[in-house]
Amino acid sequence: MTAPLTTAVQDYLKAIHAVGGAGGVASSNDIAGALGVRASSVTGMLKKLAKDGFIKYESRGGAKLTSRGLAEARRVVRRHRLVELFLTRVLGLDWSEVDAEAEALEHAISPRLEQALAAHLGEPLEDPHGHPIPTSSGELRHRDLKRLCDLRAGDRVVIREVADDNPARLRRWRALGLTPGANVHILRCDEVDDLFELSVSGTVVKLGSEGLAGLRGELVAA
Repeated sequence: MTAPLTTAVQDYLKAIHAVGGAGGVASSNDIAGALGVRASSVTGMLKKLAKDGFIKYESRGGAKLTSRGLAEARRVVRRHRLVELFLTRVLGLDWSEVDAEAEALEHAISPRLEQALAAHLGEPLEDPHGHPIPTSSGELRHRDLKRLCDLRAGDRVVIREVADDNPARLRRWRALGLTPGANVHILRCDEVDDLFELSVSGTVVKLGSEGLAGLRGELVAA
C-alpha cells in the first residue's frame, strides 16, 4: 500500500499546479512566492519530487508536473475546493474565511470522505469563489477568462471566478456585488489616475486596477 503524501509534498504539487498548470513550467521563484517561502529553500524539495516521479525539474528551467504529479495535485485541489464549498454552503462560513480553513483540512481528508463530501454537495462544478472543481478522475474544466483589470471601456463581462487569498478584498468584493455570476460593464478607464468606472448589475462602482486584481470573467457581446 502506498504511503500517504506528506503535507509538504501536497503543498508543493498544488503550488506548481497553480503556477504552471497542467503542462506549463513553474520557476523556483514563482513556486516560492506561491508558498510564501524563500526561493533558495525550494531546491531540495523540487529535487526530491523529481526523484519520486512527480515532476520534471531543471535548475534553470523550473518544474513541470508529470502525469503522476498532476493527478496528485488535482486531488489536493479537489479536496480544498470541496471543503470550501462545504464550509460556506453547509456550515454557513463567509467566503472570506474558508480558504485558510480548507488549507488545513485538505490534508486530512480521506478518499472516502472526499467522495462523501462530493455526493452530499451534489457533485458540484465550482467552489464558492467560482473556481472549477476537478472531477474525481482529475479532469479540470478550462475556461478562457479575462482579468477585469485588463479590460477597456465598453467591454462587458460576466465574473466567473475571484482570487480567494485576501479575506479583506473578498469582503469588499461581496459588498460591491463583484461575485461570480455578476454582470459588469466597463464604463470608463482612466489610465492616468488608474481608475475604472464599472456598472455592476446596474450599480456604478469605481475601483483602481489593484481593486480589480484577482477578478476574472468571460467576455460577452455588447
